[in-house]
Amino acid sequence: MLGFFKRKRLISMVIALSISLLAGGVLGGCNAGASEADGKVVRIGYQKFGTLSILKARGTLDKRLKSKGIKVEWVQFPAGPQLLEAMNVGSIDIGHTGNTPPIFAQAAKTPLVYVGAGAPKPENEAIVVPKDSTIKSVKDLKGKKVALNKGSNVHDLLLQVLNKAGLEYKDIQPVYLPPADARAAFTRKSVDAWVIWDPYYSAAEKELGARTITDGRGYTTNREFILASETYAKEHGDIVRIILDEVKKTTDWFNQHPDDTAKLLAKQIGMDVGAVKKAITRSKYGLQPMDESIIREQQRIADAFYQVGLIPERIQVEKAVWNGNRVKTKQERTEKR
Repeated sequence: MLGFFKRKRLISMVIALSISLLAGGVLGGCNAGASEADGKVVRIGYQKFGTLSILKARGTLDKRLKSKGIKVEWVQFPAGPQLLEAMNVGSIDIGHTGNTPPIFAQAAKTPLVYVGAGAPKPENEAIVVPKDSTIKSVKDLKGKKVALNKGSNVHDLLLQVLNKAGLEYKDIQPVYLPPADARAAFTRKSVDAWVIWDPYYSAAEKELGARTITDGRGYTTNREFILASETYAKEHGDIVRIILDEVKKTTDWFNQHPDDTAKLLAKQIGMDVGAVKKAITRSKYGLQPMDESIIREQQRIADAFYQVGLIPERIQVEKAVWNGNRVKTKQERTEKR
């Protein structure tokens, strides 16, 4: 058993070092550390889909910060858990994920803060099966292999869907795979179902003929969150506010320009423009400060995950909310008076 834990620790160290290297912490050169420390470089983690990926494609943030002598370094990740692991080891300063990754990260003592919340997008995630599958409903998932990225936004969706159908998490066989590997397994039919988010979801529909068992409506808000390392937010709040301002402008822009957005994003991430447009137009986007209702949403997820043993201890989401862009609670407003 001791050997197992030593191996596990060694593997964790190797992963952390690899992420640090890939994210530019070492490859940036001898002066990179100094530049990051004095705020001349902001390292932003992004995924294939979401507001930060479109912000990168537009280039508006890079131009705005360049005028202030600040360089933006963009680092792509396959999913939220990997992105927040990079934040945990100090390789990025800002990033975006769905609603579930910050729960796992906070439980793992990652020094992060929520700095902004997106609009609800429950239509952008779903449980899908092959078009010729005999699975017709959520109840049919009992005993089946279900692929998902552990700790991603769809983990909450799966938990809520099973609960509403009268099933427990132990009633299925979860297969933890990142999106690319999950798609390969889904295509080979080595898994029975796949819980996935856009644009992988829309691509599976368009290219694989995947059939939707249910999407997130009625189960989860599926918000996107903008997160920052606690230290970066504390030391560079002015830059965080600029980033949030550009994200808000970007969400307003691509709500009004879906065709242009789809072309920009498809080119950047190397996906079919039709699939990207379908993902973009499923719902509307926005950005708002963390308020009581959003904190409660996140706390519900955290409590549910603790109850089924997915996180080792209870956490308080409110403790990870950035004060620089936070809506005060009723109690705080009353105390101030």
